[in-house]
Amino acid sequence: MYSKEVENSDLKKARQSLIEELEAINWYETRIEDAKDPALKKILEHNRDEEKEHVAMLMEWLRKSDKEQNKKFKEHD
Repeated sequence: MYSKEVENSDLKKARQSLIEELEAINWYETRIEDAKDPALKKILEHNRDEEKEHVAMLMEWLRKSDKEQNKKFKEHD
């Protein structure tokens, strides 16, 4: 079992990674909007969707690892 210090450190890493993945999705969206070449647009869309998968993986980990966060998913307004 993790100590609280290590647990909090891992939660911080996961949250920061989640932020970065969401930013990457936005960057890809901008590039997709600006892309003229259909082949490039398809590649960028694929890359964006991989970032979305990373978001899902991190959210799943956070729900399992942060009981309070998981509770908020179930009880939010």
